[in-house]
Amino acid sequence: MKATFSLVFALLTIFSAQAQLANDNTLAVQIDGKEYKTQPRQIQIGNYAYFTGNSTKPDRMLRVWLGDFNGRAVSEPGLYLIVNADRPDTRENIKRAQDLGKYRGIAAIRYVEETKTPRMEYHVGDSQNNNETLEVKSVSDGFIELSFNATLSGTYWKEKASATVFGGLGRLRDKIEDKVVTSATGYDNNIDPEGNGYKKQDKTDTVILKDGKMRLKKN
Repeated sequence: MKATFSLVFALLTIFSAQAQLANDNTLAVQIDGKEYKTQPRQIQIGNYAYFTGNSTKPDRMLRVWLGDFNGRAVSEPGLYLIVNADRPDTRENIKRAQDLGKYRGIAAIRYVEETKTPRMEYHVGDSQNNNETLEVKSVSDGFIELSFNATLSGTYWKEKASATVFGGLGRLRDKIEDKVVTSATGYDNNIDPEGNGYKKQDKTDTVILKDGKMRLKKN
């Protein structure tokens, strides 16, 4: 198992070095008054696609999904209505954006931050139906720029005791491997706590995103 892990780590490190050289993407945003900068990427799995900006120590992720009025991933220039990230492409959300007559589609934003390592506790922020907007512009050389401000609904998550105990060293190893993948590839590998052996806590708050600018080359 150690040999397998070492091989995976080596391959991902090589991939990372190559990807980092080719990645001229940028992300800068104020999160609760503190600047967050990283290199975002477009992730596409089949017909599903989103933009994600990740960093480590602690693990952090800011994910943006854009969809047209048919619920399909899209990134065309225009205004997008920011909606509830839990269930973004509902008929109600799409109809509301259509009825307003000025939107290209809908957008959803999720922020995740590891608050206790290794991925034992998280702070999560999800966009809501607050009549906020995200703008996409075409810029030079095939790049697009996303501009946004948003107030996210914040929740806290803690690893279940049963997951820690029964998962044992295997779960710990998996989390470390996920961290390696996230760090090496820029892909937010298993960073979402929901449905992954974590329990939502009673504490809630808000996560404020201000002056967000994500610039990246379309795949």
